[in-house]
Amino acid sequence: HHHALKLSRLARFASDSGHALAIAEAAEKIIEAFPKVLEPHFQNEEKDLLPALTAVGASELVRRVLAEHAELRDLSRRLAEQDSEILARFATLLHDHVRFEERELFETAQELLYPEH
Repeated sequence: HHHALKLSRLARFASDSGHALAIAEAAEKIIEAFPKVLEPHFQNEEKDLLPALTAVGASELVRRVLAEHAELRDLSRRLAEQDSEILARFATLLHDHVRFEERELFETAQELLYPEH
């Protein structure tokens, strides 16, 4: 999650700066990093963790994760527009998504999937 938070911060600083060059550079870095850093993480969760959580009844959490993954994928495609508002939404959603996973999703997974620990 460290890399995701770094990307979120990059997006936030560039968006907040309002400078076209900073926005363009941040958008390019995120577009380049997304398939290498975030997409594999999303796919691993979607292939392994989320089906396991669905099987034990945590479908509401799974729906949220899938919706956020879908929105982040869409925003990453739209970053080519080099728009400050898209970059700001990406920054906020990615940050909040990582924190949600750390504080809720993974805690729930630990409790439901590995109750003896």
